[in-house]
Amino acid sequence: MKLHLGKYFLLIITTLVLVFMVRCGDDNVSGGDVGTLVVRLTDAPFPIDLVDEANVTINKIELRESADGDDPFLTLIEDVELPFNLLDLQNDVTGDLVQIEIPVGSYNLVRLYVSEANVILKDGTNFDLTVPSGAQTGIKIFIEPAIEVVGGLTSELLLDFDVSKSFVVQGNPNTPAGISGFIFTPVIRAVNMSTAGRITGLVTDNSSAVLPNAEVWIEQESVVSTTFTDETGAYALIGVPAGNYSVYTTKADHDTVSASGLEVVAGNETHQDFELTPKQ
Repeated sequence: MKLHLGKYFLLIITTLVLVFMVRCGDDNVSGGDVGTLVVRLTDAPFPIDLVDEANVTINKIELRESADGDDPFLTLIEDVELPFNLLDLQNDVTGDLVQIEIPVGSYNLVRLYVSEANVILKDGTNFDLTVPSGAQTGIKIFIEPAIEVVGGLTSELLLDFDVSKSFVVQGNPNTPAGISGFIFTPVIRAVNMSTAGRITGLVTDNSSAVLPNAEVWIEQESVVSTTFTDETGAYALIGVPAGNYSVYTTKADHDTVSASGLEVVAGNETHQDFELTPKQ
């Protein structure tokens, strides 16, 4: 079975210190010249039956203005150690990574700094991973379309952390030798939430029994986002840019079912249920 993955995690950090960090860069910014930016992060479980934790520690986030300038980056947070297990949250479970007032304007690039990463299997085996340049120069994530921060209003940016591509399994989980390690290659997309919607639904079998841990993913030429159903058989894919998509779902020992031409409208929810047939 082809493996795609998807889920969500966030932490809220709203302190006067963070607001001060941005305002120090421009003492002339007035209340009418700033808006609030909320940055959200989403991710995905992978091989969910063998892995207990997929951890990253974030220590800095920067944001770049679209306009040219001598120093276009704003520091949103730095000199912190924010550890996350990317498998803790799924579907529509979210929280805030940072919420801060910044100058109004258009922003088209975020840099995410990851200082540590590791994977812990369910049998307790721990793999400490080498972090690539993201620890020193930041992981560059372009925002398309750029996010506009408007005075007095709140804008939302979602960072979609693709765990299936970011933690590359070494070895074969289906052999006695099992998993021998992981390579950490961060793959993250940035979503301007003002231009995105969501897809939700329920996955059952042909006897109407709900199917937990069924894999659900959407494609538009390539895989855009993925997730697994929860214990009630429900799923939610958030931060889906407006457009038309094909949606697929499957589960071990079941057939794969799809729905094509599903339209996602910015700010709206599109609902699609699935019924899977057990393989004979």
